[in-house]
Amino acid sequence: MSLVMLDGGLARLLQLERAHKRTLQLLADAVLLTFSYLGATLFSGTDIRVLGSVDFWLASLVFVPVSLLIFVRLGFYRAVVRYMSMQLLMTILAGVIASAFVMVASVNLMQVPVAWSVVAIYGLIAMCVLGGLRLGLRELLQRHTSEACTPIVIYGAGKSGRQLLSSLRESSEFIPIAFVDDAAGLCDSEMGGIRIYDPARLAKLIQIHGIKAVLLAVPSASRAERRAIVERLETLPVRVQTIPDMSDIVTGKSRVNELHDVAIEDLLGRDPIPGLDPLMKGNIQGKVVMVTGAGGSIGSELCRQIIQHEPQTLVLWELSELGLYTLNNELTEVIETQNLTIRLVPLMGSVQNPRRILAALQRFGVQTIYHAAAYKHVPLVEQNVVEGLRNNVFGTKVVADAAIIAGVESVILVSSDKAVRPTNMMGASKRLAELVCQAAALRQSGTVFSMVRFGNVLGSSGSVIPRFREQVERGGPITVTHPRITRYFMTIPEAAQLVIQAGALATGGDVFLLDMGEPIKIVDLADRIARLSGLTPYRVPQGQEWRDARSAQDKHRGDIAICFTGLRPGEKLFEELLIGAHAVPTLHPRIMTANESYIEPDQLDILLDQVLAACLAQDIDELRELISAAPVGYRPSGPAADLLGAEGMPPPRLARTAAE
Repeated sequence: MSLVMLDGGLARLLQLERAHKRTLQLLADAVLLTFSYLGATLFSGTDIRVLGSVDFWLASLVFVPVSLLIFVRLGFYRAVVRYMSMQLLMTILAGVIASAFVMVASVNLMQVPVAWSVVAIYGLIAMCVLGGLRLGLRELLQRHTSEACTPIVIYGAGKSGRQLLSSLRESSEFIPIAFVDDAAGLCDSEMGGIRIYDPARLAKLIQIHGIKAVLLAVPSASRAERRAIVERLETLPVRVQTIPDMSDIVTGKSRVNELHDVAIEDLLGRDPIPGLDPLMKGNIQGKVVMVTGAGGSIGSELCRQIIQHEPQTLVLWELSELGLYTLNNELTEVIETQNLTIRLVPLMGSVQNPRRILAALQRFGVQTIYHAAAYKHVPLVEQNVVEGLRNNVFGTKVVADAAIIAGVESVILVSSDKAVRPTNMMGASKRLAELVCQAAALRQSGTVFSMVRFGNVLGSSGSVIPRFREQVERGGPITVTHPRITRYFMTIPEAAQLVIQAGALATGGDVFLLDMGEPIKIVDLADRIARLSGLTPYRVPQGQEWRDARSAQDKHRGDIAICFTGLRPGEKLFEELLIGAHAVPTLHPRIMTANESYIEPDQLDILLDQVLAACLAQDIDELRELISAAPVGYRPSGPAADLLGAEGMPPPRLARTAAE
């Protein structure tokens, strides 16, 4: 009952206005100073009869108000008790010493017969009661607020860890329980009143203190080092979050207490290789550069990196008005902030528009094209075959033909690992786009064509990682198409950097392959994301309904379900990067080149004419037959899924228009 009353009184105290709280502190300090004066007199051996003297009490009426005035001037009452620091204790010490001198002066003024030892005893008592009261209140307030806080451990007892601790102590969301650090010399010491432990004791700390989250404060650690830490933590029943990168903290882009989930790059643990300056600048510095599909994931990152290498002009070609507007604003701000002398040209249009593409190339004198405009989502292209082929194949042909006419120096096609032995129309369209560029390279020598082939990029639109995070936040289930499906992954910045460097290595008709590292099982990625969110995942066998798995008898299996939905139309279990047998190293350790097969330009023209005719006729079956018969390696994995040609409906015969 007394604890309940104490909590209730504390809650009412916290709700008081700041001025009322200061008034209460002044009154409390007046009582404590009087108590200290009385106690010091009694303990000093002074004749007890002095307590009955009027002058004794008049002296207190003089020095207590003066002492309070000194306390106000020293800033006693500006400090917030719950965040009281050592600096405030030093201020209290200074105030008590000043008060002792005022007390001596008052006693002498009133001629009160007290022993000289009363000065030292008064100072000791006053320091104890004034400082002790505040320390006790701080402990009580912190204990009161900590009941609603999440107990956490900070991983990393360096400078960032200290800054994070300071920030968290001003927060009502987290309460730091301990530090853990890999440095053996720091273990069993303290920092900021918090003990530092060896990471091996983390599991026990979680069990004893009910730790809910581990906050990583190691922003300067390499990606490989962070991966090792994450692997150690992901088996523990806690959420793992991290502070921003040190570069963002130093530049002011982020604050140390801006926590976020562990970046997926930390799960992959691959450190990027710095770009080779001659290759980064080769096709960019002092030149007019165009990026098609500039508003997309790869296109926008290409633009961000291109402006850091001093092009004369950057032409942004994008079909999406919103994408173009957003990117143009972002790059304009960067150019102004960094005082760059780069001309930005935002052009809205489709790569299927030959006249507009050619006009843009000639008007601005484009010298380098990074062709990233493409439809890339396998299921959507499978359901919209005609538009996928027209954009990815004939859009590439429009760009290639216009580049030759306009005398463009280099064209770099951003391709995909799905172009290798494709089982879907998206992959087939990208292989045909590669063949278009290879044929363009064979027809002439003025424009250098090259293709850069790589796998999935992390964080792109439609990427599996953001979807998994959303599903975790909703409480599940996490949906994976197949338990054995694997994919190569690369970060968007690394992919863009390697595309730029590969283009500078090209001599004509080159097919470049990017080293994607080791393939990753998607279900393992889902597992790790769930565990790093503090949840225990469990797998629901394919064909079993998730509702069944959530029944009472199965709840013990874990916190969040991973369900298998089956492969989507055209989806492969495993992706490849190489069609032929061998890849040859280049100057860059993560860029290889391959001698891939090609189709003679005249034969390719015949095939493209047939494909275009089938597209105009909306004949999906004919398209599948044509591309299956062509030497592109296309082997459909199932029946047609196109939304306008499915279910045996006769394809509509569309009249050709002047625009087509």
